[in-house]
Amino acid sequence: MKNLFFVLLSFMIFYSCDFKKSAHKDLITDLSTAGDGLSCEEVMILSDDNVDQRNTFTFGEVITFKFKNIEGFNEENGNVFPGMSILIKDSQNNVVLQNDDVYANYSEGINLSPIVLTAEATLARPIHSGKQYNLLINIWDKKGDGKFSAEMSFDVKPNDKISVTKNNCNYDEVYLFSEKSNKVITDNSIQFGENVFLIFEGVKEFVEETEKIYPGLSLIIKDSKDEVILSNEDLFSEYEQSGIEASIFKDRVSANFWFNVSEVNNPLSLAAKLWDKKSDKFISVKTSLNLK
Repeated sequence: MKNLFFVLLSFMIFYSCDFKKSAHKDLITDLSTAGDGLSCEEVMILSDDNVDQRNTFTFGEVITFKFKNIEGFNEENGNVFPGMSILIKDSQNNVVLQNDDVYANYSEGINLSPIVLTAEATLARPIHSGKQYNLLINIWDKKGDGKFSAEMSFDVKPNDKISVTKNNCNYDEVYLFSEKSNKVITDNSIQFGENVFLIFEGVKEFVEETEKIYPGLSLIIKDSKDEVILSNEDLFSEYEQSGIEASIFKDRVSANFWFNVSEVNNPLSLAAKLWDKKSDKFISVKTSLNLK
């Protein structure tokens, strides 16, 4: 499983393209745009193909930025040569996501009419919930001096569909992840046969002995009729004596599950508990699932 970068936001703004220079600020989303030699008819930020005006997003959301009908590029043989960089910084001005040129592989240019440029960002590791970030997108003409920028601050919140209780310990994130889509599950909808991971990231304060941690992890899933679909009292029972390397545990631990049954009574309820076998520390998780 590879690390993810990312969040989610959605909105649409309109403004005039009649001038060489332009500036606009959306008071709802706090998005500011500026053009110098390049202009854009419409900027859209999409979340799951939906347009939404907000600047607070759920951990794991994927956002697509769409810049529609950009004008002002110099052409060579009917092609234009755009550059687009994406930069996300945290509130301490540390860079957490950086792509110097989304269109770096288009050395021969692109031929589009109208010109629509897109970029995608996922608001997950190393981005964390409970924090604020600043995003900056720069677009430029590789065959001229034209440029256009979009900038906004946004907050990331944990998935409010997942209830987490902790005792004498802390963590960075708890979330569901789909191996099939390689994405964080934000709507708690899963598919038959889909391998789903319940992931704990950055768990802290569990007792460490000789660079080992001795955790337990229980998981039980019931249907809407309170019938047990899946149950395991300790998924880490094999590490009872050996323990888990502390560095691995502190980075990320998980439990995975999938369903191959033909029918199920939705919604399903999931309850999990990650506990320290050397102390009273634990993290309990409850959520509901919709199996499609």
